[in-house]
Amino acid sequence: MARILVTEKLADSGLEAMAAAGHEVDVQLDLSPEQLLDAVKGANALVIRSSTKVIPEVLEAGRDLQVVGRAGVGLDNVDVPAATRLGVMVVNAPESNIVSAAEHAVALLLAQARNIPQAHSALVEGRWERSKWEGVELSGKTLGVVGLGRIGALVAQRMLAFGMHLVAYDPYTSPERAKRMGVELLSLDELVATADFVTIHLPKNKETVGLFGKELFAKAKPGIRIVNAARGGIVDEDALAEAIRSGVVAGAALDVFATEPTTSSPLFGLSGVVVTPHLGASTGEAQDKAGEQIAEQIVLALRGDFVPYAVNVAARGASEAVSPFLGIAEQLGRFLAGLCEGLPDQLEVEYGGTLAGEDVGILTLSVLKGVFAASTDDPVSYVNAPRIAEERGLVVREVQTTASADRVSLITVRSSDHSVVGSLMGPEEAPRFVQVEGHPVDVPPAANMLVVRNEDRPGMIGVVGTVLGDAGVSIAHMAVGQTAGTGEALMVIATDAPVELDVLGRLRSAPGITEVHQISGT
Repeated sequence: MARILVTEKLADSGLEAMAAAGHEVDVQLDLSPEQLLDAVKGANALVIRSSTKVIPEVLEAGRDLQVVGRAGVGLDNVDVPAATRLGVMVVNAPESNIVSAAEHAVALLLAQARNIPQAHSALVEGRWERSKWEGVELSGKTLGVVGLGRIGALVAQRMLAFGMHLVAYDPYTSPERAKRMGVELLSLDELVATADFVTIHLPKNKETVGLFGKELFAKAKPGIRIVNAARGGIVDEDALAEAIRSGVVAGAALDVFATEPTTSSPLFGLSGVVVTPHLGASTGEAQDKAGEQIAEQIVLALRGDFVPYAVNVAARGASEAVSPFLGIAEQLGRFLAGLCEGLPDQLEVEYGGTLAGEDVGILTLSVLKGVFAASTDDPVSYVNAPRIAEERGLVVREVQTTASADRVSLITVRSSDHSVVGSLMGPEEAPRFVQVEGHPVDVPPAANMLVVRNEDRPGMIGVVGTVLGDAGVSIAHMAVGQTAGTGEALMVIATDAPVELDVLGRLRSAPGITEVHQISGT
């Protein structure tokens, strides 16, 4: 059982999911920075939203942290590089609020075009001001979408229904994809010079902070209108306010600000500006999805499984073809560490068959997890496994080959002296060790295993069986292989319990036995 510290309001369904997985869910809301430093001590996971600042001091105080989860899309309030240095996985819930955020951007655009908030305020205050709040139609106008990611694409799709002409700036989107979406790709300068409306859907980073500033507004089409429901700071609020006052920009609608929460901005009070207090994800549906999605990621991370939305793992995610092999890859790493009785002198991971055509980086990380799991008490994750390898001087080599004998895909893990090969067998894709130290075998991974080298002569299976039987250890599975022309053979044995050291000693001293290795936790 792990302790999960939750410092901001999370949907009950998310809290219940983490508790149902057997963890202690410690909800402590509205903590001061000083209180957070104390509360995070001893926590294995930290779940936040947008207010909690996960700075290096917090990560240092939380020395037991394995994962930080942000129940939302952005990670502005998490120091991801610091977390990575300390081996802490950072996850978010990128799919949770995309519909809500896209709909809010559309709502802001419509509200700004028709001056809805201003007209509402005037009317409830007793003023009937039809002529003052005349708006503009969207049909036939050009909308510039800056960022065609998940949210930007949804906004583009919805605004096509309003009869708008769509242009976009996104250096990571191909012209073919844009064409299928009904969008024309332009440079950013061309976009602002062409568009009547601009909606921003970019991440906040060093390239995008202040992107919409004085220099860009000087290139804009007169009368342009700006919508930002992405991240505060991408739009320079002072520069935008000046552009509105000068008449270059006709108006703006913002849901996000450089500093949040805020009740003061140079944009407040300008008649053509619509503002909301970061409501993009503030729907019941988005909150439920965020809580449930981050709970799922936290449970996977604490279990040591592959986490789809980890943002600081040194490999891309697992494809449909790769994902089934994550378990056997980690088991192969553990098995090799057991054969080496410690850290291998070097590590080569070879992928054969259809795996050779895939991005297998995540599988190599799984092998590393297995190698180090047997040699450290510290939690080993997809995040810190490469760092541990570097610190311990373990050189990792990845090889791909299409050759795989009669099996579709094989993973071979080897050091300079030892090797083990694994695959998935049958329609159920059951994990199997199919070769150990060059000997063909067919053994399922087990929690307790022995590898025994012996002279190839009659009675050796009986010798091993007698020693284990006298110690009360049952053999659950055994595979035997011969080394042609050497007079040696090898046994791979799964036992129902760990073998005590004195029993291992008796095995090693038995006549005809040359080597015994115990492998645990596979």
